Amino acid sequence: MEPLASKIRPKSLKEFVGQEHLVGKGIPSTGLRAGPLREAILGKHLFSFILWGPPGVGKTTLAKIYANALNARFYELSAVSAGKDDIKRIVDEVNVLDQRPKILFLDEIHRFNKAQQDYLLPFVEGGRLTLIGATTENPSFEVIGALLSRCRVFVLKSLSENDLKKIIERAKIAIPKSALDWLIELSNGDARIAITALENTKRFYGKVTVESMKNAFEHTFIRFDKKGEEHYDTISAFIKSMRSGDADAAIYYLARMIEGGEDPKFIARRMVIFASEDIGLAQPTALVVANEIFRAVEIIGLPEAAINLAHGVAYLALSKKDRSSYDALRAAQADVREFGNLPIPLEVRNAPTKLMKELGYGEGYEKYSKQSRLPEKLKGKKYLKFVKK
Repeated sequence: MEPLASKIRPKSLKEFVGQEHLVGKGIPSTGLRAGPLREAILGKHLFSFILWGPPGVGKTTLAKIYANALNARFYELSAVSAGKDDIKRIVDEVNVLDQRPKILFLDEIHRFNKAQQDYLLPFVEGGRLTLIGATTENPSFEVIGALLSRCRVFVLKSLSENDLKKIIERAKIAIPKSALDWLIELSNGDARIAITALENTKRFYGKVTVESMKNAFEHTFIRFDKKGEEHYDTISAFIKSMRSGDADAAIYYLARMIEGGEDPKFIARRMVIFASEDIGLAQPTALVVANEIFRAVEIIGLPEAAINLAHGVAYLALSKKDRSSYDALRAAQADVREFGNLPIPLEVRNAPTKLMKELGYGEGYEKYSKQSRLPEKLKGKKYLKFVKK
């Protein structure tokens, strides 16, 4: 029986919900252009690209809409189970009566190792395959440079509550407002989770209520966890446990991710971020430790690297915490977005030429002066509020 998510999958941009920054129509009268993927689809532009974003936000659907619009032959593989032979079979497939371009949709492209990506590269480079990669991981880390340089990267966002509501309504299953609100909140921007939980509730219990949704939701998450694809709640609990100094809980969630088949580099990468975001100046060596843990994971691999991860998790959880450098960055970014490129004070500008010196560039600069070097509009602004203890 065809899953509900597949039945209600949009077939065109008109039916697609969400990702307005990529597929929105734009408003010509205001100068707001249509989204780049909309322009590519409507203009039938053939090129390789990567869709990067959380699960359940429309990556597969967009790939199929794109391929259909270009009247291309669409091949779908998962990098978890596919290999070189699968790619070769697609490339070697010849049909003299069908000269349409071949589009390969490679789900979870981050799971392809370097050798597999190297094998794929010449087919993409030579135009024998047009690649659409989908990933929940930063492609800068997981996709080799040569392949990444031949692909445009589109970043997808979690679906809004309104987006999820529209998608759930497409299922045409009666659901009271209380259950709808509960489902939307617990789906956390993931349409696949919402629709699967809704379908399971209807199938197992007949009637959709908050109580029946709760039972179905738990069942749904167990199924997703076994596939090793949905770890966002677990990684959230992992980070929050380290943040609160609960080393026992952090190690427990670490164990859950390892046993669930999570990529250890995914865990180690977030530990590196955590070391600067949450520990920061309170214990600067935390970043050194986190980087060394990441390095150990790269060199050793599982199962032994789990020991290194546990060591690092315990250290980070028990470290003193300080978010002042992180908060300072966000506050400064907010000012940059609000005020744009404010004029840089003359005394701190570079003065490589005689003319620049005559214009006052670099004039009055003293190395160890305590005066503010910020633009005039922001003079006296304090971003970093760290107090050394």
